Amino acid sequence: MWWGVAAALVANLLYSAGFVLEKRALAALPEVSVRRPARLLRLVLGSPLWIGGSLALASGFGAQLVVYRTLPIAAAQGIFVSGLVILVLLSSVLLGEETSGRERYALAAILLALLMVVLSLKEGSDTVGRDAPAPLILLVCVPSLALGVWLYGSAERRARHRHRMPTTGVEYGVAVGLLYGVSSLAVKGVSSHLTADGPGGALLGLLRSPYPYLLLFTGAFGLVMSQAALQRCRASLIVPVCTTVTCLFTAVLGTLAFGEALPGDPLRLALRTGGTALAVGVLLVMPRHDGPPEPPPPSSERELPTHEPRRPAAEDPGVPAGQGTAAPPGKGDEERRGGGTGRT
Repeated sequence: MWWGVAAALVANLLYSAGFVLEKRALAALPEVSVRRPARLLRLVLGSPLWIGGSLALASGFGAQLVVYRTLPIAAAQGIFVSGLVILVLLSSVLLGEETSGRERYALAAILLALLMVVLSLKEGSDTVGRDAPAPLILLVCVPSLALGVWLYGSAERRARHRHRMPTTGVEYGVAVGLLYGVSSLAVKGVSSHLTADGPGGALLGLLRSPYPYLLLFTGAFGLVMSQAALQRCRASLIVPVCTTVTCLFTAVLGTLAFGEALPGDPLRLALRTGGTALAVGVLLVMPRHDGPPEPPPPSSERELPTHEPRRPAAEDPGVPAGQGTAAPPGKGDEERRGGGTGRT
């Protein structure tokens, strides 16, 4: 079990570092879009910094295989959530991102919710599931993938509307989190097939299962969707939201699919279900925009005259008070300037 805990902590560090490196690389690249995936791949593969981030994420994937072989799904998700602290620290140091007070409270509530899920665990009473029926996995994963893709497309359509406030990325985080949740279940399934006798039997059993194909789908779509979302939104917000959705999805549906029974004790059951409800509620009330756009300047400021108009003499500090405005120049003015009355 301690090997699993250590592997989960290493995976947290690798995942957080990978996301921050990718975010920093994307900030220096032209705008990417899911509608042009070939261009997106060409741009990111030409960035050494992005390649370093992707290698860190791949290494985290390898550590995750060890975690799922030694720890129950819910316990693993509880440890994975500690990576949010590492992510926020790295985003602040390397990206200069700052979270608002409301967002910090929301993240604290999410950590509390997942802590409740962890406290619902009891060593020795929670079993590690090894396999799940393929029809059940497909029943859980296929609608979730469809919902994630639809939600991402809906967020993209709203973001393209003119005069909208900049989005914080909550919708993107939920959509990508659903895909990564399916990927997490597929990783769990792959780890269970690695225990088969002999590499040949393990490979044959793995190819007969839906897990490698789910990994291919989530890997391809998740790569394109996550990179576009990371470029537009703050990593210190979108990654915690994505992580929360992934952890809850995996802990709840993975526990049921792989036959890891819920606790029978009422207190532990209340902690697990209450933590799940709290995390979902926080996601629903998190701010969806970074702030209102700056109002346009008033018309009087937009149409300033090229030079200040002449003030009346009564308002001119150089003219004595009580003296009216000067009459327009005429014949009398010309005579006075000549020094006489103008009559002979």
